[in-house]
Amino acid sequence: MIAEIGQNIYIPFLDRLKIIYADMDGKYQEAADYYSFECTECEDNCCFTRFYHYTLIEYLYIKEGFHCLENKKQVEVKQRSLAVCRKTDEADEKGKPVQQMCPVNSGSLCVLYPYRPMICRLHGIPHELQRPGQGMLNSPGCGTFALKCHEKKRFKFDRTPFYMQMAALEKEMKEAVGMTQKIKMTVAQMIVTFGDG
Repeated sequence: MIAEIGQNIYIPFLDRLKIIYADMDGKYQEAADYYSFECTECEDNCCFTRFYHYTLIEYLYIKEGFHCLENKKQVEVKQRSLAVCRKTDEADEKGKPVQQMCPVNSGSLCVLYPYRPMICRLHGIPHELQRPGQGMLNSPGCGTFALKCHEKKRFKFDRTPFYMQMAALEKEMKEAVGMTQKIKMTVAQMIVTFGDG
């Protein structure tokens, strides 16, 4: 179903996604500047975390970024994605934990950095999130943040407006393309579904 969605339908939605992402990046940078936090020299690298992504719009944006890579790099990333998926499936079948580097991380840099999903943009900094029908979730941030910035007074970083904007955009886009199925995929799982061009 996803492969059948024409660009002329989803491109305007991606343009709106870029605006939301720019606002996210701005708020994240504001918080990072407040804490004097830089995401560098991190032993607890979040690129080893198995993050699931739940939106069609982020799937399509990552796909757009993947197809902007030169052909050789696309082949490398897809091969790494296939290997990650295979090892993850094997570990899951045996009930064993597995930690693998995200396949778009090359030499400690994300080759799809401008196209990275929301969780990759917001991870690490302490934040609040109002969950529907539940209370406010307060996250302390990542382990590296705790080591570097634990003495600083907390900066108010409410992710809720970003989640609401993303949910509204996703709903509108799915209605436009006539899609009802839910998505739960890692970046590696997304990439192995991408065709040529």
